[in-house]
Amino acid sequence: MKSSFSEIIKDEKPVLVDFFADWCGPCKMLAPILKDAKAELGDSVKIVKIDVDKNQELAAKYQVRGVPTLILFKKGEQLWRQSGVVQKADLVQLIKSHA
Repeated sequence: MKSSFSEIIKDEKPVLVDFFADWCGPCKMLAPILKDAKAELGDSVKIVKIDVDKNQELAAKYQVRGVPTLILFKKGEQLWRQSGVVQKADLVQLIKSHA
């Protein structure tokens, strides 16, 4: 059974949501940064990728105006958001501060 987005972001652990698009250059730059951050943080964080072209209602609900947009949730609460590419060290530090 696949969990709904609203269930996923209610996790006790931080959940980083990456709103992206296949045609987006900066999104492609961000992908390996997210992969490296996940490798460093392991199970202390969930990283969820949402394709804005396939999930337009979800993107609209969270007012995603540009891609990539990263939103950090914990227990359903939005803790942080940023559009554009984020450096791995900054991302890891941010997630650890909310873990």
